[in-house]
Amino acid sequence: MTQLAADTALSPLDRPYPEHESKPFFEQTVQLLRAVRDHDFDTLAGLCDDDFGIVDIAPDGSNVAIRSRAEWEGWFQGLFAQLSEMRADTDSAILAYDAVQSDDMGFSVLEFQQSLTLGELSATFDCMTTIVWKLVDGAWKEARWHGSVLSSQVPPELLAAAAE
Repeated sequence: MTQLAADTALSPLDRPYPEHESKPFFEQTVQLLRAVRDHDFDTLAGLCDDDFGIVDIAPDGSNVAIRSRAEWEGWFQGLFAQLSEMRADTDSAILAYDAVQSDDMGFSVLEFQQSLTLGELSATFDCMTTIVWKLVDGAWKEARWHGSVLSSQVPPELLAAAAE
């Protein structure tokens, strides 16, 4: 676990979001973001069904298309290993959130700022993500995640370190 994850008092994900907490899938969304922050593959895998694939955001801000569960597992295990090896901290702050839910399906739109910190260097990515949710054995699972970077601030030195 990284230092930032160990000191959860520093994370915006551990502060209340009263304007969103009653909306569908908000609790699960925060859990997803915390699992990424903490590089917690098992929790993330338990929250995701991902049978349709996803589009995620790489550490350099580019998009990554993932089309199967095997690719999904490989992507996140590799990403978490890379971030841990780099001793990089990640976190997210939720900027806006809305969701619609039916009996067994739903979707949410999440705007958040994701940060990547490596030593004294820090990058931010302002993102908008659409998440499709489905009810699987009585639990809501992320079935599709499509994330886009709206803007980013990445120091060239951090970009070079992420590419190593």
